[in-house]
Amino acid sequence: MNYNSYDNQYSTSYGAQGGAGGGGFFPGDGSQNSPGSANRSYSKDTLRPVTIKQVLEAQPMHQDGDFKIDGTEITQVTFVGQIRNISNQTTNITYKLDDGTGAIEVKQWIDSDASEAQIAARPKLAENDYVRVWGKLRIYGSKRHVGAQIVRPVADFNEISYHLLEATVIHLHFTRGPPELPNAGAAAGAAANGAYGQQQQQQAGYGGGMQDMGGNTALPSMSAAAKKVYNVLKTTPQSNEGLHQQVIAAKLNMDMGEVARAGDELLSIGVIYTTVDDVTWAILEVD
Repeated sequence: MNYNSYDNQYSTSYGAQGGAGGGGFFPGDGSQNSPGSANRSYSKDTLRPVTIKQVLEAQPMHQDGDFKIDGTEITQVTFVGQIRNISNQTTNITYKLDDGTGAIEVKQWIDSDASEAQIAARPKLAENDYVRVWGKLRIYGSKRHVGAQIVRPVADFNEISYHLLEATVIHLHFTRGPPELPNAGAAAGAAANGAYGQQQQQQAGYGGGMQDMGGNTALPSMSAAAKKVYNVLKTTPQSNEGLHQQVIAAKLNMDMGEVARAGDELLSIGVIYTTVDDVTWAILEVD
């Protein structure tokens, strides 16, 4: 990914028009204007990785216009989600997508002039598949949906983690400013101290009765789903930010609702903690 300027969103290395990588369309010189939009330059178009929660909470700039996320205008968005429902219509296919932060409908319009070869080349998608979407946020009536140019299956589950981290980095840039590298160590230390303090409080609350979770030893009262989630968190290579609920669901082939309940159980007994958001978890190590 090539970040030219966060203040002008960013351009991505994903390719141009849905080829091998899929991706956003960015004419570079800004000299071409769309019919009826003489004052708008295509060079202002952006492609921003987001979560569905951000899409649902985006602020409209004006009626039938673009939206703002974190106070910054967006045009095109991309996100990764799991298909919950597929509705085939005459003119479009509507997917209900869930990424662990929210759910939204994605509409992909059908080209009535497509050849048989083009139709045969379309990806075969099914419920519970993970997909990446590129499209534009729209409102019809009072309901939001994303009009998609591209909906393609996720072939590598690492893409889920990558996307969530990418969306987090950009959100933090617009809400907190660029990272200050000299203070990165202090911030990491503060986070570690906070986690340690939380751990100590939780242990004290249980009267010292919490067992050592090292070696994947689970508490007898833990459910089977919670054990699976805990073991994935314990054994999967990861950064200090832990694993997102969506990644865990993909690795275990579990419903995200079941993973969420297992996470709540693990949080309640104090063996994991939340990191960058409420659905990203890491192991609370006990010395």
